[in-house]
Amino acid sequence: MFDGELGPLTRQVLRERGAALIVEVCAWAVGLSDRPHQQRRHGRVAPSGETLGSRAAAELPLGGEEDRPLELGEARPGTFRDALGALMPEGGVYAQRLEEQVLVPFVLETCVQAADRARKTCPEAWAELASDVGEDEDDLVAVVRAAEWSDPLQVEAEQLVLAALGDVPLLEVENEGLPLSLVRAAESAARAAVPAVEPPAEQADLATARFLAEAALADAGLTLPVPPHEADALLDRLLADGLEPAEIESLLPELPVEAVTAARVRSGLARGAGPGL
Repeated sequence: MFDGELGPLTRQVLRERGAALIVEVCAWAVGLSDRPHQQRRHGRVAPSGETLGSRAAAELPLGGEEDRPLELGEARPGTFRDALGALMPEGGVYAQRLEEQVLVPFVLETCVQAADRARKTCPEAWAELASDVGEDEDDLVAVVRAAEWSDPLQVEAEQLVLAALGDVPLLEVENEGLPLSLVRAAESAARAAVPAVEPPAEQADLATARFLAEAALADAGLTLPVPPHEADALLDRLLADGLEPAEIESLLPELPVEAVTAARVRSGLARGAGPGL
């Protein structure tokens, strides 16, 4: 499968996920009606004293034509399309926030799913494509971004959302999204209640030590798995390459060494052996 053939695949996956996208957008819209309505006064954005919801219920315009992005098209007052063209307090319109918070991550995930499908069905062509864009074939996100698949698919995602929800009253869109919004809020509260667990410093440091040990084994010319008679040579090389005795002790179970070799290395560490000793 070549890069040009992945466009139809990403669109197919987007169509398959279309219902999920609409649900996510509805959930995102919950609370939008409570936002203060903004208007331009003498070139500045200022609150009108109303909310988007109160104006939507009265079928009054939520945004102005001068601020509404062209891709939103004409909007009937009080609709979701109208709300997307409404001004935010900090400037800009809510369509921009929808793009950043929902469409961009959803489209990226869609492209990654399409990429995973392509990798499984055409592994050789996928490997060639990854090589062409200069990325690791197992790093799906990196390949997707390097191949620039998201931009054209995002336009289609926007059109899909507007076709399904654009002319629906804002309050109805919020009502549809309320169940998922409550689930998202509960998940967020649960995550916040659990303190983040960070790995101990010694575990984090082992990443560097592991890299050094693997490089030492690759360059030392030792037999793998390392036999007992090469235990001293292995220990000397690991110490010479900057590994600390505690790091060597921790990494021994991971290294390709025989059991007796590991025991001899530990014995050497206990004796305080060092390079050249």
